[in-house]
Amino acid sequence: MEWITAEDLENIAIGATLLGTGGGGDPFVGKLMALQAIQKYGPVRVLTVEELEDEALVMPVGSIGAPSVSNEKIASEEEVYGPAEVLKDFFPERTQAIMPIEIGGGNSLLPIACAAKMGLPIVDADAMGRAFPESQMVTFFLKGYQPEIVAMADSQGNRIVYYPKDGEWSEKIARAVTDVMGGNANMVDNVFSGKIVKECGIRGTLSLAKEIGEELTTLNESVPPVERLLERLAGFSLFEGKISHIERNVAGGFTRGRAAFTGINHNKGEELEILFQNELLLAKKDGVVLASTPDLICALDYETGRPITTETLRYGARIHVIALPCDSKWRTAKGLEVAGPKYFGYEVDYKPVEELMGEKVHV
Repeated sequence: MEWITAEDLENIAIGATLLGTGGGGDPFVGKLMALQAIQKYGPVRVLTVEELEDEALVMPVGSIGAPSVSNEKIASEEEVYGPAEVLKDFFPERTQAIMPIEIGGGNSLLPIACAAKMGLPIVDADAMGRAFPESQMVTFFLKGYQPEIVAMADSQGNRIVYYPKDGEWSEKIARAVTDVMGGNANMVDNVFSGKIVKECGIRGTLSLAKEIGEELTTLNESVPPVERLLERLAGFSLFEGKISHIERNVAGGFTRGRAAFTGINHNKGEELEILFQNELLLAKKDGVVLASTPDLICALDYETGRPITTETLRYGARIHVIALPCDSKWRTAKGLEVAGPKYFGYEVDYKPVEELMGEKVHV
């Protein structure tokens, strides 16, 4: 992509929802905000990571909080733009571009809205390659880079700037502030130079989101869209079933819960359980682990193949659960320490989904 236009947003939203593994904020709301901004301010230029100037600054934009809250407390334009506007005054250097902090759900689309309003390009990259629930779960942190300054804004017009000790303290402070702000806020952190983004960024993820959306919406009578998608992304079909039980609650600034599935088709007679904290983090069939974080676990509507967020999982819904390998940065010792299953309290040793499911695509 060289530009993001209004016509691109639907496919980006679909792809970002899948890569968001159930989290990342409501893609429908994010899409509407990006659409409004592009219609008002014009299309957004897209930069590759290689086009960034080494010394120029890149501002990652995203929201923080429980998806359950953000679905009901929709951010205003000023709330999305506020953190970036505040931080522009703190840096003498020129801000060259906006970047999604994660390629997941609405958090892939709010940066587009911000870039359109600010008249800046957006970087075709992110710092997760998926969505994660905590703000230190970024590739910058894996490389030892810490956010020096963070800005947050809420729907009441409050704007906060703080200087965290490191990424873990940034998450603790941001989560506490988010609770005070009503359970959801917008945020800019991990403001780094183009040189550091070149070192740490996961490249091409906005383009990938668009390609996934195109794949899932293109009619092809000979090959179903989910099959094409799994082939394209080296993914695995984990389970086909109906939701038989769903638990969901908001605690500590997260949407936490579990979903149980009873199998249909070739999974008839089997049971699947998925545990989530904003994102889908662990999938077990009859007690056996099929996939776990940091690999991507995605829920698709069985009939349409469209990805579903944790907020839209409903009792009785027919779901196709798939898994995708994560970026290799997360399969390092540091990556697993930061975002592996044990970090979330699951007493599971991480194994790549390829090992758990076999070396070929299962459809």
